[in-house]
Amino acid sequence: MTTTHISEERYNAEIAELFRRFPSVQNVPFANAYKPGLERMHEFAHELGNPQNDYRIIHVAGTNGKGSVSSMLASSLAALGMETGLFTSPHIRDFRERMKMVGSGGCRMPDKAWVYDFIVTYRKVFEGLSLSFFEITTGMAMKWFSECGASAVVLEVGLGGRLDSTNIVTPDLSVITSIGLDHCDLLGDTLEKIAGEKAGIIKRGVPVVIGEALPQTRPVFEHAASENCAPVHFAEDSQPWLWDSRGRILEAMDLQGSCQEKNLRTVLTALPLFVGNPDADKTADALVHTAQRTDFHGRWEMLCRKPLTICDIGHNAHALRGNFAQLEAMHRPMVIVYAVMADKDLDAILPLMPRAARYIFTTPSTARALPASRVMERYLSAGGDRSACEVCDSVPLAVDRAFSLAAAQESGDAVIYIGGSTFAVSEAVPLFRGGRYEGAAGR
Repeated sequence: MTTTHISEERYNAEIAELFRRFPSVQNVPFANAYKPGLERMHEFAHELGNPQNDYRIIHVAGTNGKGSVSSMLASSLAALGMETGLFTSPHIRDFRERMKMVGSGGCRMPDKAWVYDFIVTYRKVFEGLSLSFFEITTGMAMKWFSECGASAVVLEVGLGGRLDSTNIVTPDLSVITSIGLDHCDLLGDTLEKIAGEKAGIIKRGVPVVIGEALPQTRPVFEHAASENCAPVHFAEDSQPWLWDSRGRILEAMDLQGSCQEKNLRTVLTALPLFVGNPDADKTADALVHTAQRTDFHGRWEMLCRKPLTICDIGHNAHALRGNFAQLEAMHRPMVIVYAVMADKDLDAILPLMPRAARYIFTTPSTARALPASRVMERYLSAGGDRSACEVCDSVPLAVDRAFSLAAAQESGDAVIYIGGSTFAVSEAVPLFRGGRYEGAAGR
């Protein structure tokens, strides 16, 4: 595909039209944007020349942790000399973040001109197949990775697994990170049902790594693996390669958060299955610098040093249980900027929210958001302290207010946490670029 030189104005107009005509879950309710099924994606891939067959693939599914695991795998493969593509979602600032070529020195996204040409070239195909935004970006990434000469691609599932548009691939390795109750209206209302959807990525004869197995989910994975004659490796049952060095690696990693030990174990179990005998020093260095090399944001990310400001896109009870526990273990005054989407199980989240924190409830700029005033009502009805919570109508105002509250703490060691929603984080991260706050720690 040839590359056209275009103006920023033309590019922005084309992207805006793409979002308008093919809605993303980042700007409309999930049910309006999600299109389960593989038929459209198979046809689209055929139109693109089936680029997914041009490289080896690690396919990664899971309720939580799949973004971190995918990025750690991509950083490691790149350090081991493989031309590595990385496909993740959602994006934080620029939708091109979903597709990256990762090298030992960093990563790059597709040029805006390439994206523009792709959209113009295949627009009639988008329309003819009635593709979703995620299907379009999946095909775009697969095509770009092929044109970049990728030898390996880490492909993160968007939603579920069985009917996700990424599931047209036959990978060399499948990974399922964890199972929690999320998107229950689409994936099922029990852990067993959700595990069944995630297990849909298991392919005949292809090894699969399970990062976390619960009593309810282990039999589901064992059955799916047996049905497909797929060797199954439960990370938590193993003593993976390089595990003796985990303390040193975890302490130095630029991906922090209590969940990362489990993610690291998953990655260390998976890597030898894909590459044989990885170089220990190169792999350890790659894991330590994962966020920097893959430009990965929103996972227990430090945005500012003083006051300490952390953001995390964890948005369901399964993820927030660990995040809130980690906050409380810091034993510092807490100011929490919190938002939630209307389709999330807020009733399951409310009991986990630290009662000693000061809350600023806010509403990100998306139709999916539950209005901040309603979030506060629900929090108060669950026993929250009215004197320790308030509403700010936008994320920037909420972050400004959090800084004011943190500064008013006599101890001077308050921690600000921004989370509950990817959308809140995506609007907060840019605020810490360009000098708005002193002490910003942007990568």
